[in-house]
Amino acid sequence: MSKLEYIVKPLLQWFLENQRSLPWRDEPEPYRVWVSEIMLQQTRVEAVKPYFNRFLEELPTIAHLAEASEDKLLKLWEGLGYYNRVRNMQKAAGIVMETYGGKMPADYELLLKLPGIGSYTAGAVASISYGIPVPAVDGNVLRVLSRVTGDESDVLHPSTKKKYEELLREVMPEDKAGMFNQALMELGAIVCVPNGEPKCIQCPWKEFCVARKEGLIGIIPRKSKKKPRKIEEKTILIIRHGDETVIRKRPEKGLLAGLYEFPSMEGNRSEKEVLDYLESLGYRPLHIKQLEKAKHIFSHIEWHMTGYAVKVEEMDFMKKDAGNERGENPGRGKGHLLVPPEEINQKYAIPSAFEAYSKYADIQLGIKQKKV
Repeated sequence: MSKLEYIVKPLLQWFLENQRSLPWRDEPEPYRVWVSEIMLQQTRVEAVKPYFNRFLEELPTIAHLAEASEDKLLKLWEGLGYYNRVRNMQKAAGIVMETYGGKMPADYELLLKLPGIGSYTAGAVASISYGIPVPAVDGNVLRVLSRVTGDESDVLHPSTKKKYEELLREVMPEDKAGMFNQALMELGAIVCVPNGEPKCIQCPWKEFCVARKEGLIGIIPRKSKKKPRKIEEKTILIIRHGDETVIRKRPEKGLLAGLYEFPSMEGNRSEKEVLDYLESLGYRPLHIKQLEKAKHIFSHIEWHMTGYAVKVEEMDFMKKDAGNERGENPGRGKGHLLVPPEEINQKYAIPSAFEAYSKYADIQLGIKQKKV
């Protein structure tokens, strides 16, 4: 008998009685499962639901995903973060269209070869959509398995994940592979939760969970310490003329590549430095107001931000005319666009790093805004 044989029966029975109704679970078509699993990386289920529904409404098939413009794709993803996830999805969609006739391959190894799909996502699609008996081990699954076994191995180390993938292969019910994987995920999502105290009394494994019996809940899962994040000081500028706001596109490579942002300056700048900078770009400031400080945390970087709202006088270079249809000022304004709020809400993806200042531009970021 395998080391994990004892977890299977109580887990499946618990899942039958407690599983949530989720849009991708109720209709586990491969494309839907794939989109949901990519969105659920680093994001809670309840936050993902409206994004998932909107995404599938706008891009209902792999063909639609493959053909979508970058601006539309990023706007649909606005607020979810980690934008390379959706870029890789589109690359994979192109390959699926060219190589597999627009249908996700029913093969774990072929799924693994697609951009942005690792062992977890490949396992989820293969097992849930195609019934292929392969594991899908993510952070939720590692947490519940390490606790039930009392394993203090570092769950961030690849060897720990590989170990559990091999153990699960030995006990996975071949006729219920998708159900088994979803049950593990569900247990980690609603009972053995990632933050806060686990709801042990509701757990199907409570009678034999080693971490519970030995008082190790606060220790397991064990994770190696991450390197401290690099702190970067930023000064964010909300430059407005009338109801329009200046935005610009970020570089095509690097952090938040290809997204739009409010203009900014490196460092924590004074009011005079901001005014001097704007005048050097050709703007004539009429009024400036310092805004509250804000912070945004990325995986390896932390932005500490100061904001300024600046009203500017209209200049010839800001006018929209036959030669300047977008209100673009690439020379003096370094690619600045002067855009009304309704157009930003519809077309331009601005990352949630700037959410603290979006209200000063009369815009809302992410799913809160009206449908794209």
